[in-house]
Amino acid sequence: MSLIRYLPAKPNDDRAVIWFDIDNTLYPPNQRIVTLVQGKIHKYFVDLNFEPEEARALHQKYYTEYGLSVRGLIEHHDVDPLDFDAKCDASLPLEELLAPDPAVRKLLEDVDPSKARIWALTNAYKTHVQRVLRILELEDLFEGLVFCDYEVKNFSCKPERRFYDEALAVAQTTAEKSYFVDDNFGNVRGAKWKHCAFLYDAALDAKALAGTGAGGGVGNIGELKPEDGISVIHCLEDLRQVWPEVFKS
Repeated sequence: MSLIRYLPAKPNDDRAVIWFDIDNTLYPPNQRIVTLVQGKIHKYFVDLNFEPEEARALHQKYYTEYGLSVRGLIEHHDVDPLDFDAKCDASLPLEELLAPDPAVRKLLEDVDPSKARIWALTNAYKTHVQRVLRILELEDLFEGLVFCDYEVKNFSCKPERRFYDEALAVAQTTAEKSYFVDDNFGNVRGAKWKHCAFLYDAALDAKALAGTGAGGGVGNIGELKPEDGISVIHCLEDLRQVWPEVFKS
């Protein structure tokens, strides 16, 4: 895990932090992106001399067990994560596939800066995250972003406890002051922060588009209890209703 900070830290800043996942959260699941990502990752496995069926099975297995398929590749096949990134996320023609959404920008602008700071929390590498935020024209609204640092040996990722704890430390905040929204149920449940929201429809869409469990962790949301602090939302606009205290009046 590592971070990029866009705004300087303020001493004794007791405002809440709103953590946004990036992919399939700040923009809706995109058929072409999902297809391209799945295809590039599959090809990467096949190029390691796995048969196509074995490649598909390992992709899903590593995603489920490690939170990221590349973590499994590093652990079991000594893969260079920067090479993986260059051939997968970094090679996506995102400029052709994504566009700014004024409604999402307005939502972030309506967060009351006297009450909350905005951070990104993602399992992607920094170059992908910065690229997506620039294309969506949202980068200027974030105080900082926490990402998976592929340059660090044994880097952590969601939903590992270490990733969340390190994120709190670098943002100089606490679980009690953190709000978090993600389209992956496992990631939301793993955070165990005070205010969490699961973007349910995006998770379903990503999973359906991918045709595999590796596309989004829906989980058994029927088991959720009020004390879990997890809200189930269907679009980002729903955050205005579930977290009214962090938005401008």
